[in-house]
Amino acid sequence: MLLPFGIKDAIDIFCVACLLYYIYRLMKVSGSLNIFYGILVFISVWIVVSQIFEMKLLGSIFDKLVSVGVLALIILFQDEIRRFFLTLGSQRRLNFLFRLFSKKGENDAEETTVMPIIRACDSMSKNLVGALIIIERDMSLGDIIKSGETIDARINTELIKNIFFKNSPLHDGAMVIRRNKIVAAGCILPVSHSMNIPKDLGLRHRSALGITQQSDAIAIIVSEETGAISVAQHGEFQLRLATNELENILSSIKF
Repeated sequence: MLLPFGIKDAIDIFCVACLLYYIYRLMKVSGSLNIFYGILVFISVWIVVSQIFEMKLLGSIFDKLVSVGVLALIILFQDEIRRFFLTLGSQRRLNFLFRLFSKKGENDAEETTVMPIIRACDSMSKNLVGALIIIERDMSLGDIIKSGETIDARINTELIKNIFFKNSPLHDGAMVIRRNKIVAAGCILPVSHSMNIPKDLGLRHRSALGITQQSDAIAIIVSEETGAISVAQHGEFQLRLATNELENILSSIKF
């Protein structure tokens, strides 16, 4: 006899599917996709053993493993869980209202924030000067900022170029931009250990990917070897961008 299936059941299935998809994306970004598959296999076996075949002894063993496994998963994926709750707590659901009432100053904001970054990256690209610029968004990068030197200056093309000049003591670290200011330079970033990063990309690219895996920040990378401009966002790269493509990306975000 088939159980009645209603709208509430459809919503329930949809919510579970969305949750599994979000966990899948989170695991994929952090390079833990195989663990996700392993968890799904374990849960499937547990359901078959305890619910379908009703094996009491084996089912009780699986129940104990699940109760202990939840705590182990929390410890193992504490960074991903922290990022999940930060995302929930920092989403600006009413951004469209803000944009509706702030269109008047968009061109001015773009000229004072986006264009100096574009011009600096274009110049550094042509002169093969390596750079790593992090743009903070909703999630705070306070710990990252504390690891570098405080700058607290308005975004300026020449200042960016001077910070990443090869003889500058801050050129090896990352610059962090918050709203319309350069708040710190020489910052230390978490390095991504993803196996999907192309072999020709160096430490700057790994650091850029690492910070975008742990936050919603945007990272701009200028390669010291090739001069190529790349962007990392949501744990993914957009490589070898032209200046107009970089401008489109930066113009679409809110500083």
